[in-house]
Amino acid sequence: MKIPTTLKHKPVVVIENYEQVDGRYAGNTDAKGLSLGLAQWNDRGKVDISAKVWRYTGEKWSRQSEELPMHRVLDLAILICRSSLHFQDAYRYPKLYDPENTTIDRIGLQGDAMSVAVCEENPMIDSDIKLFAQALSDDGEMIGERLRVLSRLLKEMGY
Repeated sequence: MKIPTTLKHKPVVVIENYEQVDGRYAGNTDAKGLSLGLAQWNDRGKVDISAKVWRYTGEKWSRQSEELPMHRVLDLAILICRSSLHFQDAYRYPKLYDPENTTIDRIGLQGDAMSVAVCEENPMIDSDIKLFAQALSDDGEMIGERLRVLSRLLKEMGY
């Protein structure tokens, strides 16, 4: 299925077979494609690029398709990597985190730092973090494959 080019987001680079590789949802997903392109929120004379997940309901392109600025996509990748790193050693804590210090890391970006922390406001955090850790473990092979590809590409780019 071809990603539409007549909508406000203007695709430039696309993955039109995303439904075949959408993790555990592969073959049974409404996420039909990914694209990098010109953002729908562009103002005259100002151009931003964005990443978009294209969802299709079976009848039409969904309003639930998500469009994110590229830096947010990378920030999410950083969050995934840092969270995965935390859970590699989380077994050291009886609750999989330190309730006295819920900050996992502060990652410097643009003169400040992005704080990565366990959400202590979640009233069910002690059970939810166990479910999260189990799901992360269950998906370890799939996530690991993508992280290895990302690592290889970053090295090829000189990072």
